This record gives sequence, structure tokens and C-alpha cells, in this order.
Amino acid sequence: MLLFIFLPRAPGWLLVLTLALALYLTVIELREMRPAPHWKWWAWWLSFVFLTHFVGYLALRGYAAYRRWHQARA
Repeated sequence: MLLFIFLPRAPGWLLVLTLALALYLTVIELREMRPAPHWKWWAWWLSFVFLTHFVGYLALRGYAAYRRWHQARA
């Protein structure tokens, strides 16, 4: 994100590349969850990450970490 602050005009391909990377990492994170989330959860998380970009991906990482921690305690 610092690149966009320092560049006078952000290249469009870089925005698309970072969005694709965030969506790819979201799919990987969802595949690792056990039990596997329902397809509606998949759709919700992918659309959330698509709309909020990396902030949404970080929210998913936090949710997944909380879920793993909570399951380990149970």
C-alpha cells in the first residue's frame, strides 16, 4: 500500500494483481479450515475480501486464528 502513496498514479495491473493474491490466499485459508465451511461461508468471505481487499483478508486470518484457538481449548 505504501507504493500507492508514493506513486503519483497507481498502475491498474498492480491493483488487480494484489486483489487476485488476496483472493487466492483466502481460498487457501478456507480450504485449511476443519470442518470445511459451508459454501455460503465461502461466498461470504470471498465477497468480503473482494470488497475490502487486504483488510478483509486480514479479518479472515484473525477469524481463522480465533477459531483454531477456540477449538484447541475445547
